[in-house]
Amino acid sequence: MNVSKLLVVLGLVTVVAGSSCSAKNKDQARQAVEDIEDKTKEVAEDAANKTKEVAADVANKGKEVVSATGEAITDGWITTKIRAKFTDDKLLNDSNINVETSDRVVRLKGTVASTEGKKRAVMIASGTEGVLRVVDEVTVKAK
Repeated sequence: MNVSKLLVVLGLVTVVAGSSCSAKNKDQARQAVEDIEDKTKEVAEDAANKTKEVAADVANKGKEVVSATGEAITDGWITTKIRAKFTDDKLLNDSNINVETSDRVVRLKGTVASTEGKKRAVMIASGTEGVLRVVDEVTVKAK
């Protein structure tokens, strides 16, 4: 029985209990109302628990991201992709950047030769598939 039906029954029982009836009938009506209230609480708790389960399931599914090519995107996959992109970029030739990824959040540490190189490193990392956020700890260190 869903919550709305229980509330309708509760209302009917209240009306019946309020009309002129014997003390025994009133006690039975009160007991029925208490039973309905207990059942309503139970249904609400079940719904809350199911909602928590679904939310946890969705959170876990969110971690299981798949790339456009069908590969599973893991933290290691993200780190490897970013490092490969850094090696191919001319602005980052003289850089020394360490890439760490945890829960799809990328942390960049190290040095680059120019402000443009720093911006480019963050842009590459941010634009990599599966990355949620980039933490920039790169410093500019001219030659």
